Amino acid sequence: MLLWSLAALLLVAARWIDPPTTAVHIQRRLQAWIHGTPYRERYKFIPLSQISPVLQHAVIAAEDGRFYQHHGFDWQAIEIDAKEDLEGERTRGASTITQQLVKNLFFGTGRSILRKGAEATLVPVAEFVLGKQRILEIYLNVVEWGPGIYGAESACRYHDKTSARNIGREHSARLAAILPAPLKRKPERMNSYSTVILKRMGQMGW
Repeated sequence: MLLWSLAALLLVAARWIDPPTTAVHIQRRLQAWIHGTPYRERYKFIPLSQISPVLQHAVIAAEDGRFYQHHGFDWQAIEIDAKEDLEGERTRGASTITQQLVKNLFFGTGRSILRKGAEATLVPVAEFVLGKQRILEIYLNVVEWGPGIYGAESACRYHDKTSARNIGREHSARLAAILPAPLKRKPERMNSYSTVILKRMGQMGW
């Protein structure tokens, strides 16, 4: 209960204070130290206004198409996900951007029933105290986009040699395409999935 209360207070603080680090950042530093591998962290927090709308839209289209319609949990996507699991045809997860943000901030990349339970209780708190725009702003700034690469600005600089403000539509789709597996995927290889994301953006009026 004490840890949950601390996490909830940190979410309240995050309404005004940009997170200096996250559980995923700490996890990656520890992994590098344990394995004795070189590690360089690139992390620069920038306002949402400095992140190109096309990159914002590409990430929403790729990760959480109903981001502005749900209140933290996309029950429609969960129902589809459960059906695909039963039929052995699962193609994507039902985790929302809000759920992913809570996991990034407090739980890292591990999976457990206890973690999912704690995450589920913190998601409504994040939705209530932060609101959609701040949730999106923090998520785009802390999410992992490659080895030691966190946030839109660092990702654009590293992968495309440009700023998050100036990233183009196609490159935005390619960056969004690597988010499910940023340590394994490369933007330049995401031809098929980036095309799907661009199509989704068009369908959503973007």
